Amino acid sequence: MSNSSGRKLDVLFVNPDSSSKAYQGLAQVYSAIEPPTWALLLAESCRSKGYGVGILDCDAERLTLEESANRVADAAARLIVIVVYGQNPNAGTTSMIGALAFAEHIKKEQPDSKICIVGSHISALPKEVLAYPCFDMILLNEGVYALHDLLAGNLESDLETTKGIGHKRNGVLTLNEPQKVVPQERMDIDMPGYAWDLLPYKERPLDLYRAHFWHADFDHKKRTPFAAIYTSLGCQFACEFCMINIVNRVDNSDGINAGHSRGMRFWSAEWVGRELDKLARMGVETLRISDEMFFLNRKYYEPVLNHMIEQDYGFNMWAYSRIDTVRNDKLELFKKAGVNWFALGIEAGNQTIRQEASKGSFKELNIRDVCKTVRDSDIKIISNYIFGLPEDTMETMQQTLELSLELNTEMANFYPCQALPGSPLYHKAIANGWALPDSFEGYAFLSYESQPLPTKYLTSAEVIKFRDDAWQTYFTNPEYLKLVESHFGKEQHDNVVDMAKLRLKRKILGD
Repeated sequence: MSNSSGRKLDVLFVNPDSSSKAYQGLAQVYSAIEPPTWALLLAESCRSKGYGVGILDCDAERLTLEESANRVADAAARLIVIVVYGQNPNAGTTSMIGALAFAEHIKKEQPDSKICIVGSHISALPKEVLAYPCFDMILLNEGVYALHDLLAGNLESDLETTKGIGHKRNGVLTLNEPQKVVPQERMDIDMPGYAWDLLPYKERPLDLYRAHFWHADFDHKKRTPFAAIYTSLGCQFACEFCMINIVNRVDNSDGINAGHSRGMRFWSAEWVGRELDKLARMGVETLRISDEMFFLNRKYYEPVLNHMIEQDYGFNMWAYSRIDTVRNDKLELFKKAGVNWFALGIEAGNQTIRQEASKGSFKELNIRDVCKTVRDSDIKIISNYIFGLPEDTMETMQQTLELSLELNTEMANFYPCQALPGSPLYHKAIANGWALPDSFEGYAFLSYESQPLPTKYLTSAEVIKFRDDAWQTYFTNPEYLKLVESHFGKEQHDNVVDMAKLRLKRKILGD
């Protein structure tokens, strides 16, 4: 852990470690270890205002609670801010596994410490999080301006007048008036970059972070150093199963979900270029573009891609796209810039199921044609599928599996449907009395305690069993393994075979 100036820290940002419970055996080798992008953004924002900042990444360093507590004591920061954002839709909730354990341990060992927490789960359920005795305060939405105001005060008497926070007043949980999120015209100014220099490393910058196994073409040697970067925040869509936009929340009323605050904000191409230059100088070659909808607005992505081409960074990148936002005439530009993988949200094999989950925003189109066009451009595909959407039956889930086998993309993610806090589906589940997980682990897709949402026709156990069996079917499919060997090599083929030998245990299935 390092700080920005050697001075006493005003704020220590903490990225908790939830990996072992969230990923089971996959955490040892196969799961990614991503830089804590929101901790980096908040740290740089506070540093730009003159505050002393530091980052403690318990996940990257795989610190025990005792080791973490020693680091916190050494830092002696005025304020500890636990950051539980993540690049996956469920990461904010599953990161609460480590966040709660960390905060409870620190409060026990250092009872006078001031502990604050910020993230998507907190924005979704602010009162529930604030109720935990170990949290002194919470930041609502992304927390940029609220954090600046907190650090400008004494963290005591001025809490009642600080917008955008929750705190405890004589034991009473209090949510103050909301604070705004950073507006488009202030993005470059108030979130001026990433504090990359504050991250821990072993021998060279970012070497404690590793890319997703497939992103490195199933080659473990290519996974580090690794970084992830946003060029925009948010999404203009309101899919029922997604809670990404809850971090934009500026309304404390009950019943608010991510669909009420959808929208996108962009950094300038110059801002993005400066951050890419930093990463190139740090030796990064494997890079994730974390935007929810990078392939959406060419006004913003074209200058970024053209800069990448001009600078010839040589990055191996991946980016997200919906099936219905792929523009055929721009694929050559993406490939030339170094975007070698697209993560495509296919979601379901049945068009009716897919449109219901995305509130009809998906256009009717031929998924097969889109995938073929992408692959003809020499861009590999990781396709994302969801099993257990509210209208799913065994027949429709089988259709999704069959579509995945037919498309036979270079990688596939199979998610069990979760009613994630902050999503429209979560509020729908509450209203209908549908069973929800009773632990943070229950919201983790790959955890032992994972408890997906039941459908109108299937139990949670039936959904997760189908999902796990489908995953095994896909990654042991001879046609898929043949594809891996022909595209990546024999060693990579063997790496995938080894990965498929790991079977997840599930409490709900009696394991």
